[in-house]
Amino acid sequence: MSAALNLPPLFARLGRRVPAPLVSLHFVAGLELARRFKWLAPPPELEGRSFAITVEDLGLRSSFVVRDGAFRPTWNRGPAELELGAKLAEFLALMRAETDADTLFFQRRLRISGDTELGLIVKNWLDASPRPAWLQRMSGAGG
Repeated sequence: MSAALNLPPLFARLGRRVPAPLVSLHFVAGLELARRFKWLAPPPELEGRSFAITVEDLGLRSSFVVRDGAFRPTWNRGPAELELGAKLAEFLALMRAETDADTLFFQRRLRISGDTELGLIVKNWLDASPRPAWLQRMSGAGG
């Protein structure tokens, strides 16, 4: 799947110009929507922990923290406790459960840095999270 989505470098150059708070605000709004629809509930181990996700081929980095069981944006560009980076196609494949984080990591298509134990908690949580029916239909599974 990921080979089919090859974005030109122009997207990354443009994305790096988007203010980080704007990216974080929109990304966290999506996470919060998923949480409120009960598609994605952060486990207690994530409370107070900071994260950053970089969509490398779009040049977008989102920083957030889990507070009171909810996702909240952070405005700094500094390192987070756990940093994940990949191309858009890899993140879409993870969301659709078409591949798993271990496979992407060992194929060097998912970059993970920071707290290793936290990374394992997040990986297990995401692997165990059920995908909504509409997301499964997008991937061609389940219907």
